[in-house]
Amino acid sequence: MKKSLTGSLILISILISCTTAENKTENYLGSLFIIGGGKRPPSLVQNMIELSGVDSAGYIVILPMSSSEPDTSAFYGEKQFRELDISNITTIISGKNGVDRETEDLIANAAMIYITGGDQGRFMDSVKGTNVETAIWNAYKSGAMIAGTSAGAAVQSKLMITGDQKKQPIYDGYFPTIEADNMILAEGLGFIDKIIIDQHFIQRQRLNRLIAVILEHPDKTGVGIDESTAIHVRGDSVKVYGKSQVIVLKGNNQAPKIENGLLGGKNLALSVYLPGEGFLIE
Repeated sequence: MKKSLTGSLILISILISCTTAENKTENYLGSLFIIGGGKRPPSLVQNMIELSGVDSAGYIVILPMSSSEPDTSAFYGEKQFRELDISNITTIISGKNGVDRETEDLIANAAMIYITGGDQGRFMDSVKGTNVETAIWNAYKSGAMIAGTSAGAAVQSKLMITGDQKKQPIYDGYFPTIEADNMILAEGLGFIDKIIIDQHFIQRQRLNRLIAVILEHPDKTGVGIDESTAIHVRGDSVKVYGKSQVIVLKGNNQAPKIENGLLGGKNLALSVYLPGEGFLIE
């Protein structure tokens, strides 16, 4: 009886170990290259190309649905890749009805999917619940890099900053307060659950916005990426590329204090990372 029990425990242990290893491997299949907007220096685009492996095999799919002028946005995206000798590029513009099966397969088998800037809400309205969203996820699970700039950065987290405020319904790009129930978030593509992305971060002085978001979502970590700067995410490992800094603001896992509509909180942890430095998503 004891031998049988011991054997069963060993078998269970092996099964759990294999399942855990399998899940961990799944988490590391694809990668993310998240750009904070602004100008994209050739060196930054070259980093993206090399990390995706598209310089040696595969092709790029550009999805410009964030933009109000998708053709123009796609043109300039393609131009930067072509200037670095990458010509295997396809642009796909989809709507709320998704795409045909051939186009879906084209997205799903890409080595890199690049999402342009614009309005992150517009992009999610276009792909949410369609076979394009499914195809993007299938590409990621198959090892593709999902890259994006500005709005294309914001959509990569599960909780997405929309840029809108309840108390300032007319968008002006300013976030002068740290108030409760003000910042409007929505559902993104969800490649990263633990962090919330903000972009154009230092250039547009968006720290107030990120503090408010993290105080109200204290189990999350805010990552503010400046312009001409990117993070490469593979599994839980993150590395900074480009010209400027990345701000990481860790929540305190405590409900915020609210007085007269103002948010308060203690023991938030703020770090500033330079190009070449890295950190772990915890």
